[in-house]
Amino acid sequence: MAQAFFGGVHPNDMKAATNEKAIEQLEAPAEVVIPMSMHIGAPCKPIVAVGDKVTIGQKIGEPGGFVSAPIHASVSGTVKAVEPRPFSMGGTMMSVVIENDFQNTVCPDIHPVEDPDSLTPEQLVEIVKNAGIVGMGGATFPTHVKLSVPPGKKAEFLIINGVECEPYLTSDHRTMLEKGEELMVGTTILMRALGVGQAQIGIENNKPDAIALLTEKAKAYSHIEIVPLQVKYPQGGEKQLIAAVTGREVPAPPALPINVGAVVQNVGTVFAIYEAVMKNKPLFERVITVTGKEVQNPSNLLARIGTPMNQLIEECGGLPENTGKVIGGGPMMGKALMNLDVPVCKGSSGLLLMSEKE
Repeated sequence: MAQAFFGGVHPNDMKAATNEKAIEQLEAPAEVVIPMSMHIGAPCKPIVAVGDKVTIGQKIGEPGGFVSAPIHASVSGTVKAVEPRPFSMGGTMMSVVIENDFQNTVCPDIHPVEDPDSLTPEQLVEIVKNAGIVGMGGATFPTHVKLSVPPGKKAEFLIINGVECEPYLTSDHRTMLEKGEELMVGTTILMRALGVGQAQIGIENNKPDAIALLTEKAKAYSHIEIVPLQVKYPQGGEKQLIAAVTGREVPAPPALPINVGAVVQNVGTVFAIYEAVMKNKPLFERVITVTGKEVQNPSNLLARIGTPMNQLIEECGGLPENTGKVIGGGPMMGKALMNLDVPVCKGSSGLLLMSEKE
């Protein structure tokens, strides 16, 4: 019988519209608006000025503290503005606006690492930090902080979160199906960074194809186990997932997963870590599900950070006339957007268009 935590609810998963939709690369926009805070912690300080030329992957935001993450350009072109702009979480956020020159000039620092196997745990954490990687399931906690285990604590095991219990969203599901081998390598990299000997990938039973595929791939990785889980919400919450996979209960705050020896990472984050370590690629694009009952062509899109949400909606057939609400994320934890010009951010896992009736 599949494992689960105690409690939970059972909303209809509503995933059929995009479950079978392969990830498509969305064309980069003519202009990107890149907020200087897409993570929990201190905002970044812009390190470019109006008129500067930038390349894809170039650092444009310097972290404001240890709990922070650098920010990189997602297109090549010219900095048009450095000013507050509307933000998906409401209000405005200091942002770097880049006019795309469509030359797709990549920062010269982006090239495969010569010998990834020779990297020490400290070097791996530094690469993750410099790549600007944060929790991509929506929590956006800087990943290098999670990998920096506090003195007196010890990581015993790594849990990879492939649950995706939020209704409608399938970006993690498609990542597991299309990037399975990369996820195995990324998981192994994380294990080395943490100094742990085992990892479990938790996946809900409504993704039998992902369970089957990754179980097959895990045969070549004796230290990685695939754990099928019952379908219920919020199975993907860190504490619930730890309870379901290990039976351990994380105490009440301020206790953290590391208090019970666990580190949890989302599958999107693991893929970003694979790209950072193996290709030296910073986080400047992500997969986002665009869906809803009335959406003409629901899709999973690989979009550059800073792309306006309305471009994603246009790509999927435009805004249905009876749209009552547009939610950034899923229906349970997402936030209603006041403005469709707000940009795709590192934590943007979904865009849900709901009708007035819904």
